[in-house]
Amino acid sequence: MTYDQQAVSDVPRSTEPMFQYLVDTYAGEIEKTASVWRGFADGDLAYRPHPRSSTVAEIMKHQILSERRFFAEFLESPEPAASELLPVEIAVSALSDRMVKLAIARLAFLAGRSHHWWFEHAPFFDVARERIWIFWRRVLHTAHHRTQLTVYLRMLDKTVPSTYGPTADVTWKGADPTTTVEAASRK
Repeated sequence: MTYDQQAVSDVPRSTEPMFQYLVDTYAGEIEKTASVWRGFADGDLAYRPHPRSSTVAEIMKHQILSERRFFAEFLESPEPAASELLPVEIAVSALSDRMVKLAIARLAFLAGRSHHWWFEHAPFFDVARERIWIFWRRVLHTAHHRTQLTVYLRMLDKTVPSTYGPTADVTWKGADPTTTVEAASRK
């Protein structure tokens, strides 16, 4: 995928080539999340589609805070103190820049992990899980909140960026979305 603004300019190489896909996946998650966040304006930060829904700002702050917790507590990554995470100014660009900066710092950490480390069990809330499982849980958690925000963008009648393929707003030559039985029948 290509993005209007690239968040990650250099993805480190994994010391264990078989785990490069994990580093590449996390770099892709940074790009996707940043592209969705940049679709909002500062005036949208208080938006919530329902009284029980989180606001745009609450979801963004949760992403920054919970990602730090996942990486520090469950994956033992060096992380800044939680009190230092959120930007002083709660604005889209400040939140997006902070999320990207924190996430990019984790790429080298992930790239340096050994085969043994990825498959070692670590505490995850009240159970123990392999670190690779915990990592994928983080990716899914991020995708969940990114999807919430793409729905918010649509409800605000804003452009929904491409994250896994074309959207109603973004497509490209050669895009081949699977929206018909014929397309699904291809081998």
